Amino acid sequence: MARAESIILVNTGHGKGKSSAAFGVMGRGWARGWTVGVVQFIKSGKWKVGEKKLADHLGIEWHTLGDGFTWESTDLDETAAKGRHAWSVAAEKLASGKYDMLIFDELTYAVKYGWVPVEDVVAALTGRSPKTNVIITGRDCPEEIIAIADTVTEMRKIKHAYEQGIGAKKGIEY
Repeated sequence: MARAESIILVNTGHGKGKSSAAFGVMGRGWARGWTVGVVQFIKSGKWKVGEKKLADHLGIEWHTLGDGFTWESTDLDETAAKGRHAWSVAAEKLASGKYDMLIFDELTYAVKYGWVPVEDVVAALTGRSPKTNVIITGRDCPEEIIAIADTVTEMRKIKHAYEQGIGAKKGIEY
């Protein structure tokens, strides 16, 4: 079997575990001596999440550039501007040649909501530095991104604790 210099992975779907899976691979890449970077498109720094704490401990570059859940936004124009800014940071990192792995957490929402044109994302992904592996997370991944990805996994929700009135649990959801 041929080995690619780098690949694009997508974790999509309505089930839990998209970001968690990406951050598991983040740890694997770091353990191999890779330079890893994370750009979060939706999440804000309001929640103190375990994966960020781990990344800080490991010296992994981390950018939390969103302002939280879109349904909680008090200024959708500002939320969209933050999403576009996150994409400009991500695109620069893709082209830089400095990373072995980049994780774009919840990038799919920036495209779905029209903040970033899918054509721009596809062009940046296909034109990325040849050694840069990319993991993209988020629901409803556009077909154009799925078409260029090497591995696409869809997480399907069967049952979720939230539906039973159980809130987010530290160490599991964050």
